[in-house]
Amino acid sequence: MKYTLLFLLLALFSNSSAEAQKPNFILFLVDDMGLMDTSVPMFTDGEGNPVHQALNSWYRTPNMERLAARGVRFSNFYAHTVCSPTRTSIMTGQNAARHRTTQFISPKEKNTGEHGPAAWNWEGLRSTDVTLPALMREAGYRTIHIGKAHFAPPGHQGENPTALGFDVNVAGCAYGRPGSYFGEDGYGNLNPKREQRGVPGLEKYHKTNTFLTEALTIEAKAEIDKSLSSEQPFYLYMSHYAVHSPFQSDPRFCDNYAGSHKDKRNKAFATLVQGMDKSLGDLMDHLDAKGIAENTLIIFMSDNGSACPAGSGNEIASSAPLRGKKGSLWEGGTRVPFIVAWGKPLSGHALQEQTPINPGDIQTHIGICYDVFPTIAAIAGAKIPHDHVVDGRDLKHLLCGKEPEEEHAVFLSHFPHDHTSNYFTTYRDGDWKVIYRYFPESGKESGRYALYNLRNDPSESNNLSQDKPKEVGRLMAAMITSLEEMDALYPVIEGQEQRPLMPH
Repeated sequence: MKYTLLFLLLALFSNSSAEAQKPNFILFLVDDMGLMDTSVPMFTDGEGNPVHQALNSWYRTPNMERLAARGVRFSNFYAHTVCSPTRTSIMTGQNAARHRTTQFISPKEKNTGEHGPAAWNWEGLRSTDVTLPALMREAGYRTIHIGKAHFAPPGHQGENPTALGFDVNVAGCAYGRPGSYFGEDGYGNLNPKREQRGVPGLEKYHKTNTFLTEALTIEAKAEIDKSLSSEQPFYLYMSHYAVHSPFQSDPRFCDNYAGSHKDKRNKAFATLVQGMDKSLGDLMDHLDAKGIAENTLIIFMSDNGSACPAGSGNEIASSAPLRGKKGSLWEGGTRVPFIVAWGKPLSGHALQEQTPINPGDIQTHIGICYDVFPTIAAIAGAKIPHDHVVDGRDLKHLLCGKEPEEEHAVFLSHFPHDHTSNYFTTYRDGDWKVIYRYFPESGKESGRYALYNLRNDPSESNNLSQDKPKEVGRLMAAMITSLEEMDALYPVIEGQEQRPLMPH
């Protein structure tokens, strides 16, 4: 009886300790990396099996392969078509149509476009906004921002991530493109031609041969160590400037591509990808060395489709077999890599049993950038205010290989501006995707609509809008309802809003 009581008390204490312990998080965010910019096959066939593509043989990302082998990768994960909308969605859990940062935030001026809505949220995030790092800090986390921020323009509250809930900010500022990746010119600060976008706060690496990606990784490891010293769980927002332009070759990896027939810019892009991958591996190794890998959940993603300098925004090139690239309305503009894994899978580990991820799993259900907010909050035990509208959903069921409690297979991409593709809204529901162009190039009413079955036609080559008008009507009705519910803004001509029209 005495031993039974002792056993029960020990078990109770053990369970209480497991509940009290919180996992660490690393949100590893890459800039401008598409679904195919990796050696990990992310694309799947109709049965959900990974299909190796030609681009998977070009890129070298062994640490992404390592992470995918330890966790789950998504073949249908979406971000908005340019960076600031996605980054704001990660921070708030909202679709860009709702938070209204629908265009990338130019640091120079409000880049609305000729027919864009004047009221779009160019000023970005404010200190009063509900943000993920602020909720994590309230839940007891040390919140760390490393790298690219791009949450607001110069002179506005969100310019510095510490105004948005981060305890620490290293190298984050108003702009999204670095002046330079080279330490020799101070990441732009020592070069008169590039100093306007010089990366701040890394003076210790100026005039050295430390590539920007490497400098940010060194700083991230140091901040992890500080968190361990403070005995606080950490939320690390590891936001690389790579692989955004300028396409400057990372000299550590140039030799790997020297014999290729591809042009200089393509080779440089590949070195940026490999440098980013080395950073991922270095952080994984650091977690192992510190004995915290099994307590740390790593979430890998990108903020929009590929910016690889190959092909136009309408071609099947940079994201093949997907059409398009960053800034476009095609799948290549919005499909991004997404991998979630425990740093070190360990059977029977208390934290991992609460979110059990099957190593090597592949998830074909749709995930979206604004799902990251409620997912991390739920796993961390962070409380979302009841009056804060969240468009995302907790992905825990999908991470654990289960069917979703409620099917959520829709993605609305609203872009009332001009870029690679101009003035459009797209709406995916299951296998079907409708594209609505506010100003069709043909000038004809029929040119507003395009319909694709992504299961049968992932390259969006066979427009079925004329063959399936009822399907177009169904998707357009759902799209319009979603836009209205989010109080979306629309393109404007001569002061008149151009709301989407149902087909006749």
